[in-house]
Amino acid sequence: MISLVIPCYNEEETVEIFYREVNRIWETGVCPEELEFVYIDDGSRDGTLQILRRLSEQDPRVHYVSFSRNFGKEAALYAGLQHAHGDFVATMDVDLQDPPSLLPEMYRTVTQEDYDCVATYRETRKGEPVIRSLFAKCFYRIINRISQTEIVDGARDYRFMSRKMVDAILADGEYNRFSKGIYSWVGFRTKWLSYENIERSAGTSKWSFWKLFKYSVEGILAYSTVPLSVVSILGIFFCLVAFVALCVVVGRALIFGDPVAGWPSLVSIIVFLGGIQLLCLGIVGLYISKIYLETKKRQIYIVRESR
Repeated sequence: MISLVIPCYNEEETVEIFYREVNRIWETGVCPEELEFVYIDDGSRDGTLQILRRLSEQDPRVHYVSFSRNFGKEAALYAGLQHAHGDFVATMDVDLQDPPSLLPEMYRTVTQEDYDCVATYRETRKGEPVIRSLFAKCFYRIINRISQTEIVDGARDYRFMSRKMVDAILADGEYNRFSKGIYSWVGFRTKWLSYENIERSAGTSKWSFWKLFKYSVEGILAYSTVPLSVVSILGIFFCLVAFVALCVVVGRALIFGDPVAGWPSLVSIIVFLGGIQLLCLGIVGLYISKIYLETKKRQIYIVRESR
C-alpha cells in the first residue's frame, strides 16, 4: 500500500481538487498498489475539517488527523508519517504544486531500482517574488557551506520513501524539526527528480516571507554549529583589535599629551563593539532557546480528532 501524507492548513478550496486528481491518476492503472490518503488538518479555521470528514465517510481509504491548534507544517509531516500504514509513503502538498503525476515514476524507481527515496526539486522559481527567490538561494548556499548535511537548492517536501526510511525518520523524535535536514541526515539512497514550478490550484500560500525566514534560521541552527564558532572567532579578533587600539591610545597620550582628542572615533568603536557583542549574545541565545525547548519534552502535536 502507498500512503499519501498531506498537510492542510485552511485548504478548503484545494482538498477535494487534490483528491480527485490523485484518483484520476490511479484509475488509469499506472500504479498497482492500494492507496491511502492521510490528511493532517493543522488546526484549520475554515471548512477544511468538514470536507475531510465527508471524504472519510464516502471513501474508507481517506483518513485524517485534526490538531487541537496550529502546530506548523513540520509537526503535520511528523504526525502524517506516524499515522501512515503503507509500505511506501509519499509526503506532498495539497495545493497540487507537487504534481501527483510523478507518483507512478517515483513508485517504479523505488520498487525496481536500488533506491529508498525519490525526492524532488524545482528547476526554476518562476512565479515567485524576486526577493523571496534571492533569499532562498542565499539560504541554501549558506547552509550547504556551514553544515555537513547537504540540502539541494529548491528541494521540496514532496518525497516518496520506503518504509525503512520512514521508520528511521520517526525514530528521530526531536522537537525542533527541520524535515529537509532530517531527510538528508538519515541517509539512504535518494534519486532526485526535477520539475518546473507550478502555481497553486486554488487559494493562497500560507508561507509569508517572515515565516520562511524563521524557518531558514531553524534549519541553520538545527544542522550547524558554525555560528557558535564564528562568535568565538569574532570574540578573539575584537579582543586583539581592542588591545591594539588601547596601545595606540596610550601611546598617543604619552607622545602628544592630548587624551581628549579623538573621542568621536572612540565612541564609534565602543558602539560597534557593543553591537557585535549583542549579535553574538543573540546567536548564543538562539541555541540556548532550542536546548530549552528540547529539554521540556513537549508534545510535537496534540490530536483533537482523527479517523
